Amino acid sequence: MTFARKLMAATAGLALTAGAALAEPAIIFDLGGKFDKSFNESAYTGAKKWAEETGGTFKEIEMQSEAQREQALRRLAEDGANPVVMTGFAFGTVLDEVAPDYPDTKFAIIDMVVDQPNVKSVVFNEHEGSYLVGIMAAMASESGTVGFIGGMDIPLIRKFACGYAQGVKATNPDATVIQNMTGTTPSAWNDPVKGTELTRAQISQGADVVYAAAGGTGVGVLQAAADEGIYSIGVDSNQNHLHPGSVLTSMLKRVDVAVMKAFSEGADLTPGITVLGLADDGVGFAMDENNKDIVTPEMIAATDEAKAKIISGEIAVHDYMSDNTCPVE
Repeated sequence: MTFARKLMAATAGLALTAGAALAEPAIIFDLGGKFDKSFNESAYTGAKKWAEETGGTFKEIEMQSEAQREQALRRLAEDGANPVVMTGFAFGTVLDEVAPDYPDTKFAIIDMVVDQPNVKSVVFNEHEGSYLVGIMAAMASESGTVGFIGGMDIPLIRKFACGYAQGVKATNPDATVIQNMTGTTPSAWNDPVKGTELTRAQISQGADVVYAAAGGTGVGVLQAAADEGIYSIGVDSNQNHLHPGSVLTSMLKRVDVAVMKAFSEGADLTPGITVLGLADDGVGFAMDENNKDIVTPEMIAATDEAKAKIISGEIAVHDYMSDNTCPVE
């Protein structure tokens, strides 16, 4: 660490010690913005709910480019924010470098593990929730062909796809699962036009249910599915309301809960790794007035049974992240 950074870190530490009671939590949203109707928006919902329930306030930054990651982290730490929460795996490398410079600041990162003494890493068993919506997709499909559209082609999104395919195949071994990723750069999270194009291409191949795990790109997937008269499946936030009667369900990833918990712990945030899955209600699927007429009692029974077996260990959903392979395609 340079002398200048040591000096900044020391100054920030003194300011924090002097005014610990006044420290505000902070959140940095990944590219796509806090109103992406998916991952970032779920995080924002958690932050907003914390503020409403506690009367507290929080700082926030919406990034506009990759280059702003380190700048945003240092700015908030030097302003005395504690803890500083960030959404997305892409903060991992930068946080690993920045966290040691601010030992009195607690950081929380969602979707990545960073091994630093002042960092809490929150990851999810997305494959478990995806398995359940895969069951529903297979049961809702009339053609026997379903689709998956991911955002950036990374192991994390392959994890969603693999869990989904396992749920589909467990329900209908003869089903076909078409998979496409939107791109290989961060722009893949915010390209609804490409999401629309991929959805229509999958429909042309027979898909009548399409699951999107693509951030803001998924908005285009859901829109195209509604326009073409097929079912879609949302992700992260409850997206059922975007196209009532067309969105079969949404695979919930409780990023909002993770943010609320981090904000509530404040400067006493516990470092280490937290894994949230079906057993913790960290993942699941959405049921509300928008999809109650299209999700059958048989679907609910099948997913309830599978959920219980996954929690008990009777069903082991393969985690793509463990070896970057998937037992089904």
